[in-house]
Amino acid sequence: MSRVRLTLGWIAQAVGGVLTGGEADTEIAEVVIDSRVAATGDLFVAIRGPRFDGHDFVADVMARGAAAAVVERGFSTGVHEGDAARAVIAVGDTVTALQDLAHAVRTASGTRVIAITGSAGKTTTKETIAAFLERRNTVVKNKGNLNNHIGLPLSLMQVRQGPDVAVMELGMNHAGEISTLVAIAEPDVRVWTNVGDAHIGFFASPDAIADAKSEILERATPSTVLVCNADDPRVMARAPRFAGRTVTFGIDNSADVRATGVEDRGLAGMRARVVTPAGEAVIDSPLLGRGNLSNVLAATAVAIDAGIPLQEVADAAARLRPAARRGAVHRLANGVTVVDDSYNSSPAALAKALDVIAREQGATRKVAVLGEMLELGEHALRLHAESGRAVQRSGIDLLYAVGGDAARALAASAVQAGMAPAAVTHFATSEEAAPVIARAVRSGDVVMVKGSRGIRTDLIVDALAAERA
Repeated sequence: MSRVRLTLGWIAQAVGGVLTGGEADTEIAEVVIDSRVAATGDLFVAIRGPRFDGHDFVADVMARGAAAAVVERGFSTGVHEGDAARAVIAVGDTVTALQDLAHAVRTASGTRVIAITGSAGKTTTKETIAAFLERRNTVVKNKGNLNNHIGLPLSLMQVRQGPDVAVMELGMNHAGEISTLVAIAEPDVRVWTNVGDAHIGFFASPDAIADAKSEILERATPSTVLVCNADDPRVMARAPRFAGRTVTFGIDNSADVRATGVEDRGLAGMRARVVTPAGEAVIDSPLLGRGNLSNVLAATAVAIDAGIPLQEVADAAARLRPAARRGAVHRLANGVTVVDDSYNSSPAALAKALDVIAREQGATRKVAVLGEMLELGEHALRLHAESGRAVQRSGIDLLYAVGGDAARALAASAVQAGMAPAAVTHFATSEEAAPVIARAVRSGDVVMVKGSRGIRTDLIVDALAAERA
């Protein structure tokens, strides 16, 4: 792997731009799109967004010491063209330029790129792959949730330091987006976790979602690797299109990496014997539920294929911790246990979370705080009603539904399915719900909090934590 020296001349050539001012051999510090964090020596890319136009901030950023700005042709920076200390790279489109620069950096570095897509579990799989590969490699990964057509290029800039591996998740909510990201990242290994109903409001059907996700198969060569879920029929129906080599993982179906003797230990996590081409080992993971076990299997398949010894994988699995607000278990001083899964939600992911709570044996009461699931479009009321029935089947003692009409439908459906009306409460907002729920829980309760980010159920988690003393 090699370090990539980002000079203004090299950048201008990579993005097909025209450099004005500055020195072609000047090396930049960081690539940024947020004018608030731009620092001395940085390259500021002026992105036009729905609320802000980065071009409005170019003069200020450069006055504060940025080395250069990438702008669209015809834009006046407000900086005198003869200022030799400042440079402008003019391009046709700044988003395309950012993407082209990221691809050029990725190519020049020689770093092995692993890309992950799926309706659920992308971040957990990314973090787990990174944890396994770090045993013997230098690894970088997405910064936060920077996984879209702008975030991925920013994350890929890390490979300019020449790490062995970059682990990148690819996000999407419309067809064509994964195709763009694959062209930027040019992944050596592609991981497809599953197909679910997240973002179904933007698609005609789950099969349409699967077709969009299948863009992860594009631009493959015979040496490219696909790691895919043998338990997901939509994934497996599309996997034969892949031009490279395929490695499967699964629990229920035959797979190259398969979990057997699965033991669900509730809030203590999962245990299974994992059978691989490199042998067998018992893996204990503190991550909750079969969904997360599937994510661990995907990461195991990547690690084994990369030559990581299976015992080292098992050792790393035992030390895994969930990403923030993605199934973290908090045992509070007042005797309440909170499962914070407030980062996001979809009907399929909620079903898996409810299964975890249903299997927990140590709770006095099982409490579900469920925020409305967004981006479900015309399917929202039906899918929330189905989720309400799933809540009743899972043996939840108290249900708090938070959000608009869809959340109200979830609550009503749970009552219709058999939950006592007094055990079900609807709130319009998390701000309204938080203090009420914090006062209602008591020692011995296990409280699962899950919802789409826009509903802000994290506020309820924070309120519960504040009541712990």
